[in-house]
Amino acid sequence: MDVEVLGRVLTTLPEDDDHPYRTGPWRPQSVERAVADCEVVGEIPADLDGVYLRNTENPVHPALTGYHPFDGDGMVHVVGFRDGKAFYRNRFVRTEGFLAEQDAGKSLWAGLAEPPEVALREDGWGARGRMKDASSTDVVVHAGVALTSFYQCGDLYRLDPLTLETLGRSDWQGRFPAEGVSAHPKVDPSGDLLFFNYGKQAPYLHYGVLDQDDRLVHYTGVELPGPRLPHDMAFTENHVVLNDPPLFWKPELLAQGAHVARFHPDVPLRLGVLPKRGDGAEVRWFEAEPTFVLHFTNAYEDGDEIVVEGFHQGDPEGRGGHFPGDPAYARMARMLSLDGMQTRLHRWRLNLVTGRVTEQRQTDSITEFGMVNPRYAGRGHRYTYASTGEPGWFLFNGFVKHDLLTGAEEHHRYGDGVFGSETAVAPRVGARAEDDAYLITMTTDMREDRSECLVFDTARISDGPVARVRLPERVSSGTHSTWAAGDELPGWRTAEDPAAALGLGGPTPP
Repeated sequence: MDVEVLGRVLTTLPEDDDHPYRTGPWRPQSVERAVADCEVVGEIPADLDGVYLRNTENPVHPALTGYHPFDGDGMVHVVGFRDGKAFYRNRFVRTEGFLAEQDAGKSLWAGLAEPPEVALREDGWGARGRMKDASSTDVVVHAGVALTSFYQCGDLYRLDPLTLETLGRSDWQGRFPAEGVSAHPKVDPSGDLLFFNYGKQAPYLHYGVLDQDDRLVHYTGVELPGPRLPHDMAFTENHVVLNDPPLFWKPELLAQGAHVARFHPDVPLRLGVLPKRGDGAEVRWFEAEPTFVLHFTNAYEDGDEIVVEGFHQGDPEGRGGHFPGDPAYARMARMLSLDGMQTRLHRWRLNLVTGRVTEQRQTDSITEFGMVNPRYAGRGHRYTYASTGEPGWFLFNGFVKHDLLTGAEEHHRYGDGVFGSETAVAPRVGARAEDDAYLITMTTDMREDRSECLVFDTARISDGPVARVRLPERVSSGTHSTWAAGDELPGWRTAEDPAAALGLGGPTPP
């Protein structure tokens, strides 16, 4: 394949690095590359039209004292599909923190596994404070622009979804909230962006709405009993679902300046229902079995009830997991591995008339990082596609197609030493059914020392991938991804070919 090197960044990571989440499948990249016409094994379907975007925690400097895999700098990968061809590009997100550390040649802020006081700068981001906003957690496309986000609240960074050029921080006409925005904002079918944030100051949670013109049209505080650590939200046709989880900083230690997150098994999970443009005082809280929900997949209205689907953790502190290696990383690994946390697909039914909550495990299979067909977001759905985890590791070794109507499951394993990322669902052009779509993921193959982007027909998972797009380098293992259809992307069809859409063949963005 014809590979164009677009840029290199300064990295000070040691050549003999032995950190388990900076080596092997997590080996980071420092070079930005592009391929205008990727080599393909199989055939790219003609009705697959758009881009697969994946965000990646990709460190370039050693941590100040102890690295956590969520600390890595944001690197976004894009694989575009058009006219039966595929193109690829990867690029760092040029956040303010990333640029400052490039200038300094070292880490300046504390990471998740480090106390804030070790930071070399007193400013910073995050609900905890004095962290670098790596913008390396999630990625969505809103109003034709890709937005990357930080797991513990920060800025949203705007990227061109084709060239991946960083367009700067979201400003929202001067009204971007001082509290920042959490990872996992949601794009509503109306085109609005629904978001939340959390922190250590009352009311501890906020919810807001951004319209397609980047105008903040709604922002309200939602009172919680104290600082909490929610990571995701959901929405229906008329409501949003927020959550108050029983995994949060221990109050007595927080009062002493120590940020120690623990699961509180005597405290219920609370799910809060609020009209999409409702005042925070209107929230209705529903109490459920104590657990921590890292990710929700969908929610919808069913008569008097709101059905919420997500992943119930049987052990949020991962005490049942195992980690073969350095005991210094044992607790970190336990709270990252899916088998350690015992994550299973779960449904909660919230009755708006009686206030009653009923809940049910949907499967015994351990899965997480689930996706539904984006055209069914906020609506009743039948299928959920979720990742399976390598025992003891924060690595995805395959995925499961859950049929919530029949209870049937289809499993796919990538193979020994091959690890994937969150699978995005790409509806076919002209699709009329929920399962009329493709499933896309990016793999890291340790056996062959390469990476591919795999395309599956969602109706024929057992057939294996219909196309394997070869990438120019083995990419670091990653997590969150999204799909954007071509008709949602400005300039997608005005460019004569995918190479032009990617910005190749001309000046490279700075």
